[in-house]
Amino acid sequence: MNISVVIPAFNEAAHIVECLESLNRQTLPRDEYEIIVVDGGSKDTTRELAEPLADVVFIQTSRKVGGARNDGAMRAGSAILATTDADCIIPRNWLEVILNDFDRNPDVVQLFGPVDPIEKTIKNHISLGMANHFARLGYYTRTLYYTLGCNTAFRKDAFLRAGMYHCIDAGDDLEIARRMKHEGRVMFDSRMRVEFSMRRYEQFGTLESLYEWLYIVAHGGSSEKHQYTRREYK
Repeated sequence: MNISVVIPAFNEAAHIVECLESLNRQTLPRDEYEIIVVDGGSKDTTRELAEPLADVVFIQTSRKVGGARNDGAMRAGSAILATTDADCIIPRNWLEVILNDFDRNPDVVQLFGPVDPIEKTIKNHISLGMANHFARLGYYTRTLYYTLGCNTAFRKDAFLRAGMYHCIDAGDDLEIARRMKHEGRVMFDSRMRVEFSMRRYEQFGTLESLYEWLYIVAHGGSSEKHQYTRREYK
């Protein structure tokens, strides 16, 4: 296998099949990658739905979403790790783009790319358009790496050396880039896209959710006052 895809999931029965089916339709031959679903103790049929479509499905032992990604990384059998979310839809060339970037750029240790909304409203297109612009601006100015966990990839050895994800309430996917850049180059590729669900932002409010996310990043990864990060998750 050339690449392992790690997907944290919790009560995602309504979405995980579409995500996994998109991963099973990649341009890479299916025997060149593995799909690992790390379940956070779902109370619905997430695991049962995932098992026919993934190579490995197991219940996480570490805390938070970052811990689920770490658990999956430790089970991965490939030198390259890719992470996404159970409610995302993955374009057919996603894994091929990731592998080509790592092959052509031996100094790169982490890759990330833009996101498009699954729920195609004008508001969602504007919100993610601004987020993608922010990601490009941060990358090209070297001031911030907006490395969302739904669309990122690592060299596994560098990921382990950097200490993996921190198990915090939010912002773990951005925080890790601060450590990865000391292991090598962090690279943005606009061809590396995923379709991202805005359902949580729509539920809690886009501005409120973004404010809380930035608050948590600035205050070390915890929040007692906001509802977005009090969502039930192991």
